[in-house]
Amino acid sequence: MQLEILTPEKKVYSGDVYGVQMPGISGSFEILDKHAPMIAALQEGKLKILKDRNNSSSYFQIQSGFVEVLNNKVTVLIEGARSL
Repeated sequence: MQLEILTPEKKVYSGDVYGVQMPGISGSFEILDKHAPMIAALQEGKLKILKDRNNSSSYFQIQSGFVEVLNNKVTVLIEGARSL
């Protein structure tokens, strides 16, 4: 699935991923390939990108924002992010 992480200043990440774990306002959740369409609010915390099934991953510390899942594309719109 395609993942894009965007802030008002720049595109932080773009690429094909296996899944992504993020801090929702009601708790952490995970989105995997072919997830149902959804929109959710995010709180400040750690976002984990699962690059493949072999546990290859990267992390970002994010500020609050939103995530949209549609047609196997995940778009994360956040106030700010930094790589960990």
